[in-house]
Amino acid sequence: MTGVKNWVRGARPRTLPAAIVPVAVGSGVAAGYREFSPWRAALALTVALALQVGVNYANDYSDGIKGTDKQRVGPVRLVGSGLVKPRLVLLAALGCFAVAGLAGLVLAALVSWWLLLFGAAAIAAAWFYTGGSRPYGYRALGEVSVFVFFGVGAVTGTAYVQMGRLTWLALAASVPVGLLACALLVINNLRDIPTDQESGKRTLAVKLGDRRTRLLFASCGLVPFAVAAAVAVAAPLALTTLIALPLAIVPVRHVAGGSSGRELIAVLGQTGRLQLAFGLLLTLGLTVRP
Repeated sequence: MTGVKNWVRGARPRTLPAAIVPVAVGSGVAAGYREFSPWRAALALTVALALQVGVNYANDYSDGIKGTDKQRVGPVRLVGSGLVKPRLVLLAALGCFAVAGLAGLVLAALVSWWLLLFGAAAIAAAWFYTGGSRPYGYRALGEVSVFVFFGVGAVTGTAYVQMGRLTWLALAASVPVGLLACALLVINNLRDIPTDQESGKRTLAVKLGDRRTRLLFASCGLVPFAVAAAVAVAAPLALTTLIALPLAIVPVRHVAGGSSGRELIAVLGQTGRLQLAFGLLLTLGLTVRP
């Protein structure tokens, strides 16, 4: 059971809302147009979850073999802590990517083969975040990738595979989803600024510095509510996302108050709960439309 617990912890369950929420919101868009497909949504969720867990294992493997996780403050790392052999973590990552690829292949066969290009790009982005000789995650581009693939791409892609077309509503709804996904990465990178500086990782947080990274987190946590209010022009019940505002105030206040190190692990969980609550409320608002 200890081994199972290690694998579960290595998958980083607190990051899974980043995969669940965009699929839910994209499905909400499709449902609002009366074109929801449960099994296509299920396939899209399989792709998203497999990619999320895959990138977590791939990140664990790449950082572990490079030695950048030795002084890590955050959640346990399988390779860096010596709990699991690097080869096994690599195989787990590749297995997740294979599952995502297979589910994506089914969707592409049913909808459009060009989806394979997006799928290949998503897998490449997952691997090269910390993998390869020049990982872009070490060059302050991690947040951009998260916004594109776990925001815009995941929401519009989920809606597209069910509806067969792109809509402005899917694009608009993808913005707050992408920002909240970025919030998870920002809080991780804020926590790791000291160790990342020592190991040579030039994340966006390292480049911005502590104070500006805290402002960035506040923006990622609060701007989504303004965007949801704009979306309410077409989907009035999107305003129900304001119910989740207190869940945003708590982590923003902790970060603005100077929380650091292990204190930010709790903030990560709070941010995940915010993302999940906001996403479910936005999904409801997009589904029930006049």
